[in-house]
Amino acid sequence: MEERTALRELTQGGVLLTCRALESGWPARGLTRALRAEGWGRLQAGAWLEPGRAADLPTRLRAVQLLTPRLVVSHRSAAALWHIETLTPAVKAPLEFLDPDRSFRGKAKGVCVRRMFLAPEDVALRHGLRVTSPVRTLVDLLRSLPRDDALVALESAVTYRRAGSARRAPLAGLDAVAAALAHPSRGSTKPRRWLDLCDPRAGSPAETVARLRMADTGLRPESQVELFTPLGRRVVLDFLFWREGLAVEIEGYAYHGTREAHRRDVSRFNQVHQCPEVRSLLRFTAQDVFHHPAGMLAEIRAALLALG
Repeated sequence: MEERTALRELTQGGVLLTCRALESGWPARGLTRALRAEGWGRLQAGAWLEPGRAADLPTRLRAVQLLTPRLVVSHRSAAALWHIETLTPAVKAPLEFLDPDRSFRGKAKGVCVRRMFLAPEDVALRHGLRVTSPVRTLVDLLRSLPRDDALVALESAVTYRRAGSARRAPLAGLDAVAAALAHPSRGSTKPRRWLDLCDPRAGSPAETVARLRMADTGLRPESQVELFTPLGRRVVLDFLFWREGLAVEIEGYAYHGTREAHRRDVSRFNQVHQCPEVRSLLRFTAQDVFHHPAGMLAEIRAALLALG
């Protein structure tokens, strides 16, 4: 029990470094066996997870940063810490870091380190970790991700979004991102052109991708359209083709399983149909948007033709 207490006292945020245990007097011989016997889990070579702790993203990032303190959490890993949505969740991607000294030569399983310059204003603290700021995180994602992935992250960051049970405020402005991208060291003109495609009113990744899929085939409805029913109730539509009166709604992944949520859902769509501007309504799931976009686009085109 005394040995276990001593080891726990050496942890930092649930992470124990082998070098700290050795420096505190633990013998090298048999240390690994003792740690495994007490339930410690190996996070990286030289870093262990405290028993009873979950190996969540911040803890895994902390292990790497404790081993190499100059590394700064970046890209998708930083986006996850800031609650910026991306198409590929950070839990399915490598742990991503920047090395501002540009001297890192090591390798670690599941860790990606890029050697890049960082200005002081590019670094912030989050969950006790050194992380790229929201603006720098967006710049890095715009430079490294495909268009749709990058715009999902950008639109998530510049608007209000749900973060767990809370609603977080916008993390950055488009002007700040554009200014950062204009820096000579920040790369190609392609990410700057993508800024023109950004719609800060987008409400979810599925809405972002649906809008891009429509635009790529020449369909350009207005997004986040505010309408009112004859009784004065306000309704905001994801998309509206004004001339044809076709409303398009994109449903998220979440299932509204309570009676009250179902009642609100039915009531809302009844209100949509009451709006004089709406002649027809199509609803698509996130699954439709991400995995069956051709079918979604065909339905929209057929509806527009029928209404035109």
